[in-house]
Amino acid sequence: MRIAIDASRCTVPHPTGTEHYALQLIRHLIHANDARSRPHQLTLYFRDAPAPSLFPPSPNVQPRVIPFRRLWTHLRFAAALWRDRPDWTFVPAHTLPFALRGRAMVTVHDLGYVWFPQAHRRAQRLYLDLTTRYSAHRADLILADSAATRDDLTRVYQTPAEKIHVVYPGVEPPPVRPVDLHAVYGVPSRYFLFIGTLQPRKNIARLVQAHQRYRQQTGDTAALVLAGGKGWLYDERWTAGADGVIVTGYVDERHKGALLAGALALVMPSLYEGFGFPVLEAMHCGAPVIASRTSSLPELVGDAGLLVNPLDVSDIARAMQQVVDPATRERLAAAGRAQAARFTWEAAAQRVLALWDQ
Repeated sequence: MRIAIDASRCTVPHPTGTEHYALQLIRHLIHANDARSRPHQLTLYFRDAPAPSLFPPSPNVQPRVIPFRRLWTHLRFAAALWRDRPDWTFVPAHTLPFALRGRAMVTVHDLGYVWFPQAHRRAQRLYLDLTTRYSAHRADLILADSAATRDDLTRVYQTPAEKIHVVYPGVEPPPVRPVDLHAVYGVPSRYFLFIGTLQPRKNIARLVQAHQRYRQQTGDTAALVLAGGKGWLYDERWTAGADGVIVTGYVDERHKGALLAGALALVMPSLYEGFGFPVLEAMHCGAPVIASRTSSLPELVGDAGLLVNPLDVSDIARAMQQVVDPATRERLAAAGRAQAARFTWEAAAQRVLALWDQ
């Protein structure tokens, strides 16, 4: 088959999780497709010219660069698809072109804007709702990052469950490179860790309160490291007056592995996650995980971490006390590595190819 893939997000200068997903899935689709006895012909559509090394060379891949400043998806990409008439169009990030012919597959990562509308500017929220609603209706196949996202689609947009397929993204082990974390970020030897954008749905205020309660109840001076940039609606009051809380700002990707490996635990009591990459990255690095028993996080953690009620500060503090026990840490580290190994880009790519075949 001739398959058109929107690769425009793979060339953005500051990639986020959605861009990383598109890049890694397309890379592994190319590898998996080349290994087939009858490979498909893949056309990758870019808004900006990609670096020569961005994707592996393949006789079954044709890149097409179609520059356009605004509304690239709905105007320039759509026009190219009408002209090229592929058998399938695949968009790995929510938004199918409004004028689209033929069969289409789209990835919907999450519906966080529905459950936490205050975390988005009004124009952005309306656009996300419009495009996701349309894509969920128009697509022949939908990839959901988690069963939680699949259920949200059926609940919010009444999307038929039979056309939604849960395909978990892969998660690569972050390399653990030598770095003096104290010199670079002011991180002490004993610390709990949160990684992510500091915004309301990450539940930062209750996490800080739980950490303060942990220190008061145990006498342990372990710090709480909040590693990530301050997002929209960040509130300075979340950390005001709290002892032992370190806000690092943006963390260099080269240092993430060392930060995770050295933590007493990754604590992620988010109110909502479509897919929590830091949870599985922590498991790869041998760090125990404390996470919410909400949205997608129980799917990722399984029995390999401690699940808490994100609205209960005492529950989070109890889990922090439990996780510092050496036997518990050893058990969770081993179970976490085995759990994280289940989430691979190779498996995701093979699943996508199987769906096209079906």
